[in-house]
Amino acid sequence: MGKQVTPPEPAEVHEVMLRDALEERYLAYALSTIMHRALPDARDGLKPVHRRILYGMRLLRLDPNAAFTKSAKIVGDVMGSFHPHGDQAIYDAMVRLAQDFNSRYPLVDGQGNFGNIDGDNPAAYRYTEARMTEVARLLLEGIDEDGVEFRPNYDGKSKEPAVLPGGFPNLLANGAQGIAVGMATAIPPHNAAELCDAALHLIEKPEAKSKSLLKWVKGPDFPTGGVVVDSKDAITEAYVTGRGSFRTRARWKQEEGARGTWVIVVTEIPWLVQKSRLIEKIAELLNEKKLPLVGDIRDESAEDIRLVIEPRAKTVDPELMMESLFKLTELESRISLNLNVLIKGRIPKVVGLAECLREWLDHLRDVFVRRTNFRKAQIENRLEILGGYLIAYLNIDKVIKIIRTEDEPKPALIKAFKLTEMQADAILNMRLRSLRKLEEMEIRTEDKNLRNELKGVKSLLGSEPEQWKKVSEQVTKVRDMFGPKTPLGKRRTTFADAPEHDLAAIEEAFVEREPVTVVVSEKGWVRTMKGHVEDLSGLSFKTDDKLEHAFFAESTSKLLAFATNGKFYSLDVAKLPGGRGHGEPIRMFIDMEQEASIVSLFANKGGRKFLVANSDGQGFVVNEDDCVGNTRKGKQVMNVDMPVEACAIAAVAGDTVAVIGTNHKMVLFPLEQVPEMARGRGVRLQKYSGGRLSDIAVFDAKAGLVWKDSAGREQSMTMKELSDWRGNRADAGRLAHGLPKSNKFNRGVE
Repeated sequence: MGKQVTPPEPAEVHEVMLRDALEERYLAYALSTIMHRALPDARDGLKPVHRRILYGMRLLRLDPNAAFTKSAKIVGDVMGSFHPHGDQAIYDAMVRLAQDFNSRYPLVDGQGNFGNIDGDNPAAYRYTEARMTEVARLLLEGIDEDGVEFRPNYDGKSKEPAVLPGGFPNLLANGAQGIAVGMATAIPPHNAAELCDAALHLIEKPEAKSKSLLKWVKGPDFPTGGVVVDSKDAITEAYVTGRGSFRTRARWKQEEGARGTWVIVVTEIPWLVQKSRLIEKIAELLNEKKLPLVGDIRDESAEDIRLVIEPRAKTVDPELMMESLFKLTELESRISLNLNVLIKGRIPKVVGLAECLREWLDHLRDVFVRRTNFRKAQIENRLEILGGYLIAYLNIDKVIKIIRTEDEPKPALIKAFKLTEMQADAILNMRLRSLRKLEEMEIRTEDKNLRNELKGVKSLLGSEPEQWKKVSEQVTKVRDMFGPKTPLGKRRTTFADAPEHDLAAIEEAFVEREPVTVVVSEKGWVRTMKGHVEDLSGLSFKTDDKLEHAFFAESTSKLLAFATNGKFYSLDVAKLPGGRGHGEPIRMFIDMEQEASIVSLFANKGGRKFLVANSDGQGFVVNEDDCVGNTRKGKQVMNVDMPVEACAIAAVAGDTVAVIGTNHKMVLFPLEQVPEMARGRGVRLQKYSGGRLSDIAVFDAKAGLVWKDSAGREQSMTMKELSDWRGNRADAGRLAHGLPKSNKFNRGVE
């Protein structure tokens, strides 16, 4: 028999509330994401991955003047020493730092294919090479002089900087994008020279508010240029609160051609927009006939962007054509500002412009103080060694004797000349060639110079104004390096007011103008047919449905639908279904109660007047322009309460009103007896004892009353023939002999 195996002791089990366990773990994940992945540090403007890439390149000595090194080498070193995540993630982050269309001031100088503005991918890291730019060198300046705090790396085998010295206003100059847990950041790029000017003002007046800094910082400065068309008030609000957005448009110009022809040339597109995707989108809209003013688009870009847009005809208004493109494509883009950053590397906070720059300046001063203390320690160390050297020179024979005779010369030297351990070590390590007489003079000179320098350093450490003066000099130097006259520092994004255009003209510009016939069925189904079609006998309808009426319009027209609830609804002809089908119910395009139905549907021509009436015999005259609403919910014009409902509408085209009831009684009276209102119940048009209003008509007394019979033929009666029915508003009227038994005039709204 085999050996008996005893089961292991059961592990100790702790009961934990699921909610507490989840909260604890989720909070740990959230904090990790916020601190170590998504939000940039306000001091150097970098996330950990970017900071580690730059520090890794520094260790590889990839200065701006050094030879390029394979990206694979950089990625491998960063991943192995500092950033134990995916190599592709590190390479992607490095690529973005090198793309001049993504970063306003690239931190990596790339050689090889690093992608392009069309959205094409960069080459794999084994093919590309990189080194740091001058901007990255500025960010790292002073890191070897104890400028910043170091912390252990992920495996504790080496150290990495918690933050870079940051001698460049990187946070705002290059911007940042990131999504954390429960918070996000979106910082567009800015002009470094403008930021430095604002920072210098902040050094002079530390209490300055964000609003006053806008004298220098006009707004974002995108690497791809463009035009910001927001109001100054909106821009100010964004920088004061740290939240807002910038409406950015492509830059374009009109180029004249032969015989009066012209084209639009787009030379700059909004930041983060892929050019190839933008062109695809415009081509797609062209195919769908949603850009009727545009004829064609082609990409003639080489190193610079050049998109050529041809108009449909040379008579097209170029401003209007561009307005239609801005509204439908990414030629206009909203770029967010959410200044959510890590303050002191620990606290996530949304800050304004002034606080953002203040964090950077305070960091520069901290770094300067740390570097100065480092220099002070170096000087004191050197002075101590020089003191030992001078003692050795004055007592050179005794020193040599001790070294030659003593088994342990170090303690003997320390005892004989009251030296420190460091001085004794320095003397013992001294070379014989240093024993010449001249060396003593050099040491005395160096000692004197260092003591003078130490005096200056101590004075600097004791005076805050002097420290700020040095920071100011540092910022001025950066400002001169990236001034407005330098190729990299020159402002690329400009500001303008958005041109004011007639909204109706813009709406019209989105739809190709062509004649259509609107067909309405008895059950309220609507569709359009191309062209003005007279013969509708070939139309098919759903079972139990038939043609109610049809009218001519244009694809750019708006329709007005008058409903039994007293509301007018606006519909765009362009949005109605076309083709061979039965169309769609009108209810699909408007929000109308189930119990309501359409009384009349007609083209909105504007400027006309209508007589509207309800089943209770009340009515009034309303201006067509007061009937147009902008929402699917419609515009209430006639106030009705169930069971009373709006039931008739007639265009005001004359001076006399005819009202007929379901009791077949009719009355005529002058139009002037009916008031004009924008909204209301109206006045009594006809009185009923056993019936309700059926139809109304407005006609010219001289021409007489015209109506259509059941066969669709026009019938008419002169005013003389109608004399029996003449009366006043609110009369009961008389039986209408000779008029259709349907009690309808069938005139409709023309």
